Amino acid sequence: MAPRRPAELYRAPFPLYTVRLHPRRPIAITAGGGGAAKTGIRNGVHFLQLEQVGGQLSASLLHSHDTETRATMTMALADDIIAAGQDASCHILRFSLQAPEAKGGRNGEGSGEKGPRKRKGPSPAGQGSTQSQTSEVTVESLHSVRTDFSPDALQKAVRFNADCSLLVTGGADGFLRLWEFPSMKKTLEFKAHDGEIEDIALGPDNKVVTAGRDFQCCVWQRDQLVTGLRWNENLPGVPDKAYRYQACRDSGTFLGLGTVTGSVAIHVAFSLQRLYYVKEAHGIVVTDVAFVPESRRGRELLAGNEAALLSVAVDSRCKLHLLPGRRSLPVWLLLLLCAGLIVATILLLQLAFPGFL
Repeated sequence: MAPRRPAELYRAPFPLYTVRLHPRRPIAITAGGGGAAKTGIRNGVHFLQLEQVGGQLSASLLHSHDTETRATMTMALADDIIAAGQDASCHILRFSLQAPEAKGGRNGEGSGEKGPRKRKGPSPAGQGSTQSQTSEVTVESLHSVRTDFSPDALQKAVRFNADCSLLVTGGADGFLRLWEFPSMKKTLEFKAHDGEIEDIALGPDNKVVTAGRDFQCCVWQRDQLVTGLRWNENLPGVPDKAYRYQACRDSGTFLGLGTVTGSVAIHVAFSLQRLYYVKEAHGIVVTDVAFVPESRRGRELLAGNEAALLSVAVDSRCKLHLLPGRRSLPVWLLLLLCAGLIVATILLLQLAFPGFL
């Protein structure tokens, strides 16, 4: 049976280009905007509170951070630090959350239960989101460094390594740049692709994987090329420039994919078996996807579902894709069935060959 149409979790007042989920808190951070063009479309980073309301995952706006004339196109998250790609630069932001109870006590309005912020269930499609902006989130700007030097300069990708000691950026000029974090001192810079770097991933040994508009996917150990992948080498018969590597994300168990036509899919990571697919979930290019973390708080948000994937697109919508828990037999029942099968086999052999035992 085909999956239901995904729920609209949130609708922003500007195009969305990136989304991240906090590893420890029930918070999603999404960002985008209209850029410097004087179209009246704002630019911002929105912090969304995620919670279960009436058995459904709901999002409400905690805080809207104005990024002035700069649209955030890429974003990396390290605990409470955001590395935001805006135009030709990487802006390092730190955010902090204030407990609702403390805020309510200061205002003389009692506990968070009686505070000014009210929760609402998922908003119906086409009617926007809960616009409850509060002072619960504060955002501080720490650094800003230029990360791209092409004529049409644009940072295209940014990632932290596992221990957040390094930040890696890639841009339209094809250069990969490594920065010490949090000092933001540049430690390495080299030409990785002929043309734009579309995406970056880092391994536990700090190997860097880059996908470029030049139809190559490369693995680097610092500035040394370890290996490179091309479509025609891995799929014989496919024209050399029929496809190019773009981006994908996995949760360790599942792989989430978004397409230029707006479709969204979830696959098993190790076998690539497709478990979920919605054609044209957005109807326009999917710009980013992110899984609800497989943490204690994340499992609470899943509410029995096996996985939850958020997708954002230029249509300003953040949509929720749920993978229901697959039915499986408990271990004790499997053991009982095996024992019963063994006993039945022995009895049949005894009947067929008297004196077998």
